[in-house]
Amino acid sequence: MYRTNTCGELRTKEINKEVTLSGWTNSRRDHGGVIFIDIRDRYGITQIVFDPSNNKDAHKIAESLSREDVLQVKGKVRHRGEGLVNSKLSTGEIEVLADELIILNKSQTPPIEVDDRKLAGEDTRFKYRYLDLRRPKAQADFEVRHRVVKAVRDYFDKNNFLELETPMLAKSTPEGARDYLVPSRVNKGLFYALPQSPQIFKQLFMVAGMDRYFQIVKCFRDEDLRADRQPEFTQIDVEMSFVEEEDIYVMIEGMVKHVMNECGIKVQIPFPRIEYTDAMDKYGSDKPDLRFGLELKNISNLAEKSGFSVFKDTIAAGGSVYCLNAENCAEFSRKDIDKLEEVARIYGAKGLAWMKHTGKLESSVTKFFSDDELNAIEKAASAKKGDLLLFVADKKLSVAQTALGQVRLALGKKLNLIKDEWNFAWVTSFPLLEYDEDEERYVSVHHPFTSPKMEDLHLLETSPEKVRSIAYDLTLNGFEIAGGSIRIHQSELQERIFKALGIPKDEAEKKFGFLMNAFKYGAPPHGGIAFGLDRLVMLITGNDSIKEIIAFPKNKNAEDLMMESPSEVYEDQLKELGIALRKKGK
Repeated sequence: MYRTNTCGELRTKEINKEVTLSGWTNSRRDHGGVIFIDIRDRYGITQIVFDPSNNKDAHKIAESLSREDVLQVKGKVRHRGEGLVNSKLSTGEIEVLADELIILNKSQTPPIEVDDRKLAGEDTRFKYRYLDLRRPKAQADFEVRHRVVKAVRDYFDKNNFLELETPMLAKSTPEGARDYLVPSRVNKGLFYALPQSPQIFKQLFMVAGMDRYFQIVKCFRDEDLRADRQPEFTQIDVEMSFVEEEDIYVMIEGMVKHVMNECGIKVQIPFPRIEYTDAMDKYGSDKPDLRFGLELKNISNLAEKSGFSVFKDTIAAGGSVYCLNAENCAEFSRKDIDKLEEVARIYGAKGLAWMKHTGKLESSVTKFFSDDELNAIEKAASAKKGDLLLFVADKKLSVAQTALGQVRLALGKKLNLIKDEWNFAWVTSFPLLEYDEDEERYVSVHHPFTSPKMEDLHLLETSPEKVRSIAYDLTLNGFEIAGGSIRIHQSELQERIFKALGIPKDEAEKKFGFLMNAFKYGAPPHGGIAFGLDRLVMLITGNDSIKEIIAFPKNKNAEDLMMESPSEVYEDQLKELGIALRKKGK
């Protein structure tokens, strides 16, 4: 056999035991004729001693070892000796005196380091991802990912869910991100789409009477990438029949508590809930980081009375003015404020007004306000001496809120206000629709199968932007980790929603006819949620990007540098599919 034990297993109870270990050369040290090798596998590291007085042949072979050679070592476990224990290693009290050494495979000098002391650039690491994954941190992260997936399966199995698979080759129904299209060889000129989510299929499972479904499934979206986005990602997909919103909360909170507990993290349920309008109004985000304060204040009713034209004109145009009290920050330099203004501008703000409280509010704009108006702003913001007030005004409510919300986050980091804790929260009652100026129509905030709140349904045709949905996101420390809704289960209501979205009846029939027909045969009330597994594991493992916990990720240009994909294909393959490429310039 190649090994009797792993490289992280041996302890003092195995002293004098004959063992066989296999792994990689992690390091080699020559101490006056005696050679020490650290042998590594994913379980840990064990020190091996090659003493020529014990075995000359093994010692001779050890002289030629280099980093990442693959070894098999046989020998006897012994104590390291007084004062030589390495408390940083789980195997640090013992070592193995080698009797035999076999080099199973020699390694060339690796192009990157395979430990966590010095990381290469991202592109280099991902080009040699099979080496990058040897790092202890990477292997520990993927062990956590495994535990999360196992815990999810165990929890849902215990609660009578069925793990059901859905197709990878499906119909293109573009209503969100761009689809990845797959040409059909058999039906030339026609295309499949890779699923952005199993949304329609899981609803069909409910129509089929499957009652409780879950799936850990790959999804695909052709969208611009960032730290928490990849073209292919993994969802924990869930759907339940005969449920209301509250049933979803209870089931999912139980799942999260179980998963976090399996990762050694204790959380308290139930999680707090905040309506979408309150989240935007107080935090400028629909995924608010609640680990610190700094709440926004809407001071539009005060600002409109001032002589400051920026505020007054904005409000006259139907806009809003929001204020943030950065406590004890009156000593900020102009450079500090300019950096915060840069953040606000990234999110659409035209600028960032400010006032410092030095016993009274002072800045270049206070001359446009009366003493009474300044006192009212001071009171509304709960400002005191030493505080810094920051303002964003914009004709669009969402810009005023979001831009100042991002300034809030920047301040939270700059002032070290963010607590080290796990802060889950539900954000509820999202708008059902929002107006897309580019498309000149209303679009779904979540997706077109989300149920409106019945008490708002009368507004659908007259004021669609005021209709709230039975939709909910689960957030964690400023990230959305899951989103879901109660679904529409009646054909008549679904047709009204399609009409509100500006989708003609014939187009709706072409895209979603099979779902509409299914609803005619007794679809039960149902709802569900989908977790971003990658994002959840990213947060649990303390990473800043989901790329670190996806085994073989794409870079910012959606390229796999290791496999060099996407790539050109042979002309014969294109002919077989009935596809001709247009040459540049034609």
